[in-house]
Amino acid sequence: MKKLTYKLTRSQFVRNVAVMATGAAGAQAVTMALSPIITRLYGPEAFGMMGTFTALTNIIIPIAALTYPIAIVLPKKDRDAKGIIKLSLYIAFLIAILTTIVILFFNSTIISLFNIEEIAPYLYLIPLVIIFAGLMQVSEQWLIRTNQFAINAKVNFLQSVIINGSKVGIGFIYPVATVLVILQTAANGLRAIMMIFFAKRSKGGVTKSQDKGVSIKKLAKKHIDFPIYRAPQVFVGAFSDSLPVLLLTTFFGPASAGFYNIGRTVLSLPSKLIGQSIGDVFYPRISEAANNGENVSRLIKKASLALTGMGIIPFGIVIIFGPWLFEFVFGQEWVVAGEYARWIALTSFAVFINKPAVRSMPVLSAQGIHLIYTIVILVTRVLALLTGFFVFNSDVVAIALFGISSTLLNACLFLITLNLGKKLYKKVG
Repeated sequence: MKKLTYKLTRSQFVRNVAVMATGAAGAQAVTMALSPIITRLYGPEAFGMMGTFTALTNIIIPIAALTYPIAIVLPKKDRDAKGIIKLSLYIAFLIAILTTIVILFFNSTIISLFNIEEIAPYLYLIPLVIIFAGLMQVSEQWLIRTNQFAINAKVNFLQSVIINGSKVGIGFIYPVATVLVILQTAANGLRAIMMIFFAKRSKGGVTKSQDKGVSIKKLAKKHIDFPIYRAPQVFVGAFSDSLPVLLLTTFFGPASAGFYNIGRTVLSLPSKLIGQSIGDVFYPRISEAANNGENVSRLIKKASLALTGMGIIPFGIVIIFGPWLFEFVFGQEWVVAGEYARWIALTSFAVFINKPAVRSMPVLSAQGIHLIYTIVILVTRVLALLTGFFVFNSDVVAIALFGISSTLLNACLFLITLNLGKKLYKKVG
């Protein structure tokens, strides 16, 4: 036991995860401490409007730079990584300009299509969200590449303090949905600015040296699998994740969307606390392991089993005591959110366990498979939600079917990834 403890404390991987998890823990502690105040200040309808806006922007944010930022970790030379940073920022600004044009000319069509009259004025914030997302993504991936996990952790905590503190402070004076939406828009921009500031102070920022001779066009072509496979995959995945909010708003109104949004927010805490930390550290580690001919499948399995042990208690508690917990913590009007949370917990637990498997997809050259899987899960989720809405006329049944189907398909993805890892090991061996 002492030998195992010594190995763990000496492990760079474990130390990096601990650093990331500490920042995430502080950020989520702030979120949890202030959430009961925020939910009582704003109410379900305001949260529903913010949730609908977030659902729309969450579809766009992952493809703000066509997922090229994820490739920043992969090149051996820093100058190539810096070239990908430039490429990513050019794309983000171009997409922001195109989005502005689309919103200007097709505003009414978008509002009618998604039935989002309540958030119509906020659509013009979306181009700003895209620019902030692009800056945040390249900053975050550069810090991961350069092993500056402590900066990531610090920024995670400070962002939570500033954004949640602002929600409370402004909420006492002006508790309306506009406040929540504007702060949601500013969150990624604030995060990017702090990352760049702290990276420069630590002398780990992106410098201009050794940039000569880097062809952005060649880098774009070399990593073309990201916009071809990864970008559609994350777009479809984000659309799939946002479906419940959009459909709940359409069929049951903003309050129901607010119940789902707070449930999803709470259930994402373990993922942000541990799962995201392990995923961010695991990505460069699995890339190194594949290059060195290590058994990738074994690494994925070990990381996933560890996450299962960490997550089974918090997610299990929500499944059993969801309605009572939400009523006690957030107030009586949020008891329905607790019913939703029971089923959201199933999906969240599966996603939490699957972090290492999903992070391994680019390394295993399986982004095409991941895209096909994401399309399958989207179709399944649509059928599950529509069955709940039209056959059972129940929002709770719709969320239950959504949770069960998502859990089963995540289990399938895990098994597929393990099989791909075994094939790679045999091929290299």
